[in-house]
Amino acid sequence: MYLSPQSQIPLTWPILLAPLLVAAVLIFLISLFREPGRRKFSAVFLAGAGAAYLSGGLGLAEFAFCALITFLAYRGLDNYRYIAIGWVLHTCWDLVHHYHGNPIIIFDPTSSIGCAICDLGLAAYYAIGAPAIVRHAAFQKQS
Repeated sequence: MYLSPQSQIPLTWPILLAPLLVAAVLIFLISLFREPGRRKFSAVFLAGAGAAYLSGGLGLAEFAFCALITFLAYRGLDNYRYIAIGWVLHTCWDLVHHYHGNPIIIFDPTSSIGCAICDLGLAAYYAIGAPAIVRHAAFQKQS
């Protein structure tokens, strides 16, 4: 089995914990959107992430993955479940790239494994329906 150079780098606690902090910040910021804007933004965000590896070294598989994520993002315009599935699949694609392809950020060899960790946090948030984290008058509609 071929292991890429980035998969040979030891994974330290900062490498593993920093993506969770990134996920937490992203979740907080995304939760500030009102519905249905939150769902629409989330679908577009997922679609963009699906194209992140288009030149990632795995040839035509990159295009197939991008098409799949685009489909899930489109379905995510109506249902967060599809957005959650898209982020789980992106996590899997991150792992494939960590072990067999190019890193998502070419100058950061651990970026794909970090992205995988961050994506799981996003998937969990969308799996529970992407709730607002805080209610603030400037961002949320008053009930």
